Amino acid sequence: MDAITPATTTASAVPNAPTEQADDPFVELAPFARTLGMALAIWEPGRSVVTYSPEASHLNTHGMAHGGAIMTLMDVGLARAARGPGMAEGIVTIELKTSFMRAASGPLRCEGRLIQRTATLAFVEGSVFDAQDRLCAHGTGTFKYVTRLPEQARAARRAASGG
Repeated sequence: MDAITPATTTASAVPNAPTEQADDPFVELAPFARTLGMALAIWEPGRSVVTYSPEASHLNTHGMAHGGAIMTLMDVGLARAARGPGMAEGIVTIELKTSFMRAASGPLRCEGRLIQRTATLAFVEGSVFDAQDRLCAHGTGTFKYVTRLPEQARAARRAASGG
């Protein structure tokens, strides 16, 4: 694999996405992930691939992707694997452990896989690879399923916090 080309985050561009995903409010990545330039390449039940090309401001003093940026990619990729298309619940990170195997640069991708799900928790693992398909980081995470607030309640919460 020579390069990793991020897909757009619309439902029609996500491979293996059922057509009913178009109305799924979770098809779009969170604003923070989009700000960093992350894109959802594959999203299906129990599996995700999220891509990311670090910008200069995302690099450490050695010119490599900052560990915090790689952990964010891991968090986004694992959360996507935990919360498949069409699920009504949202998801929040409870715990995330990341082991770094090598310095990472250039286009990156996180492949997430759901290991086990209970009524309230998801246990997920994932790996971050560079454009040469080398393993850069591996992680495991625990995520909690939460009820998403209706838009009206979210807007009221944002207004109350000044956001």
